[in-house]
Amino acid sequence: MSPPPDRSPVLCLGEVLIDLIAADGATRLEEVSAFAARPGGAPANAAVALARLGVASAFCGVVGGDPFGARLAATLSANGVDVSRLRTAREADTTIAFAWKDARGDGHFRLLRLADRLLSPDDVARAGIDRLAALVIGSVALAAEPSRSAVMRAVEIATASRVPVCFDVNLRPTLWSDLEAARAACEPLLSRSSLLKLSLDDAGSLFGTGDADAALVHLERYGAPYVVVTDGARGAWFARRGEAAPPADRYVPAFAVDAVDPTGAGDAFTAAVVARLIQRQWARLDRADVVFAAAAGGLTTTRRGAIDALPTTAEIASFLTDRKTEGEAPARKR
Repeated sequence: MSPPPDRSPVLCLGEVLIDLIAADGATRLEEVSAFAARPGGAPANAAVALARLGVASAFCGVVGGDPFGARLAATLSANGVDVSRLRTAREADTTIAFAWKDARGDGHFRLLRLADRLLSPDDVARAGIDRLAALVIGSVALAAEPSRSAVMRAVEIATASRVPVCFDVNLRPTLWSDLEAARAACEPLLSRSSLLKLSLDDAGSLFGTGDADAALVHLERYGAPYVVVTDGARGAWFARRGEAAPPADRYVPAFAVDAVDPTGAGDAFTAAVVARLIQRQWARLDRADVVFAAAAGGLTTTRRGAIDALPTTAEIASFLTDRKTEGEAPARKR
């Protein structure tokens, strides 16, 4: 697909929050004794990541009328994100998320949804979605009202206006009464997206499979032009609508890095894919784009996150150049 070239910016819509990140190395939430408070929320992280990649970005969401809300607004603005669509709800506190990594280094989250769920269709109506370069959404906002209705309305407007929709599934099981409810909420958006990005864990929750190739087969029926499935340090898989490719040609291994904190790595990956697609007006997703995104995600894990860790285009380019020189660039799976 190819939207009109004069549209701007990319709008990231959904939750913005304070991540309380485990700071003592504990791999189970009940064992954590110290947390570091950092700005976060997947759509907010993606908005900053896009700005650092030279893509005009904006954020639409709700913060509380408290010091955390003020901090989040200031952080987004300081990082070049348009916050004119960010609303402060004086009647609510800012959303909080607990974040930690398990023994194999994968990130886990438990959210206390507060102000962010107050995002409403009225906020969407004022967001100028018909004039965007792209719309980035996730599944967290789908877990409560009115934020669920707001996301649905945003996607309706985007679809009618030929605005590409990027759906980063980002499923958090603790937000849902059961997985069937999550599947029912995600289903309408899977079929309206130009880019579907989800983790292998998300695929397991939605489709009952832990196999990436099987997940891609499940996703093909939704007709998205581009699909990416990620699995942290174990790599990523991608597919294009209507193009059959052997498994080896659609797999990109992760870069080996000294990981410190996985928070925000998936959001950096998503933003990098979106940035590359925008460069060529959504004409084609290729392997080099996914390698670029893998570098963005890998780099993010090497610093304390989420927002502070998100890399720039120059940092990604330098990283890729160094790895190519050292012979460590991802190779096709054999």
